[in-house]
Amino acid sequence: MWISTRAQYGMRALVEVALGGDKPTSLKTVAERQQLSQPYLEQIFAVLRNAQLVESVRGAHGGYRVVRPLDSIDALEIVELLEGSVAPVACIDDGTTCEMTGHCSTEPLWREVDEAVRSVLRATSLEDLVRRKTFLQLEPLPSRFANPS
Repeated sequence: MWISTRAQYGMRALVEVALGGDKPTSLKTVAERQQLSQPYLEQIFAVLRNAQLVESVRGAHGGYRVVRPLDSIDALEIVELLEGSVAPVACIDDGTTCEMTGHCSTEPLWREVDEAVRSVLRATSLEDLVRRKTFLQLEPLPSRFANPS
């Protein structure tokens, strides 16, 4: 399994937009904050918009906003939408790709890996990612409190 930049960037960008709440966030702002290509984000957000995860708002203060509750969107949904399958080997999703399917000594391992990855992604909501990002943005303690002596 290899998560492409499309899924990685899409996840990061979606967190940025979610941080804006009901206020639309422009892709220009997301691109600057995340140091990503705006044209690439436009491609990604077309997919997210078609899947009805975000909506675009036109106008001078337009941009994108998340339309579903953040706790109802899990990382697995986002990754599969942007990436496709997260299966570590092709035979997990399509048993016809390998003549050894059902008789392979390593198939149970790959199924375990697949389920572990899916479980972690399924258990992580967009709300969780926003909360983590918000925590990371907290101001550090003033230097006089940072290292008590």
